[in-house]
Amino acid sequence: MKFLLVFDFDHTIIDENSDTWIVKCAPEKKLPNELRNSYRPGHWTEYMGRAFAYLGDNGVKEDEMKRTMTTIPFTAGMVDLLGFIGKNKEFFDCIIISDSNTVFIDWILKAADFHKVFDEVFTNPAAFTSTGYLTVQNFHTHHCAKCPKNLCKRKVLKEFLDKQLEQGVSYIQIVYIGDGGNDLCPVTFLKKVDIAMPRQGYTLEKKISQLSQGLSPVDCSVLVWSSGVEIMSYLKLLLKE
Repeated sequence: MKFLLVFDFDHTIIDENSDTWIVKCAPEKKLPNELRNSYRPGHWTEYMGRAFAYLGDNGVKEDEMKRTMTTIPFTAGMVDLLGFIGKNKEFFDCIIISDSNTVFIDWILKAADFHKVFDEVFTNPAAFTSTGYLTVQNFHTHHCAKCPKNLCKRKVLKEFLDKQLEQGVSYIQIVYIGDGGNDLCPVTFLKKVDIAMPRQGYTLEKKISQLSQGLSPVDCSVLVWSSGVEIMSYLKLLLKE
């Protein structure tokens, strides 16, 4: 019996948004207004596809993108936390569910040698074309009205748990670590024994708090964090129990 750790990526593992960080590669480190204004709520992946095309049109190459992405700082305490999880993999299965993309997450985790900490990464598939353009696709289709068009994290988590159960793997507890509005849907799926860990001062914490003031609080326990060290302290308690 193991614990399942579910991580968001942007503003959780790293202290920035990987999609907006790539704009540092653009001419004058910004996107043109008409491109910025083309974003429609719920359609972020399509918007990023246009941003990547703009970078390609301006001759931004893969190696420059990679250099830029691997300068993103990790969130405070996260390096210690991931090191701790890596040393205790017999107790923890660990996955990422993120609205970033496979290329960015792969670059960042491999550069810091953390890729072995995670059993699976669920995020929007990205790849470079033969002409050197980065392209990105929606992760899946779903029917959840609460989530962006490309990704319902609850659906991903549920499908992962079902697949694990088929292979005879069930978890003592799920620990969900995130920050954003799109982390609320999977958090509402968690059970009493599970724990949600929203990042202090970010959207997820506010949304959970709004639910608890209303008539539909989440079922799971909630523990707010501001540093990975606090998450590590909680995991150490789990291992003592």
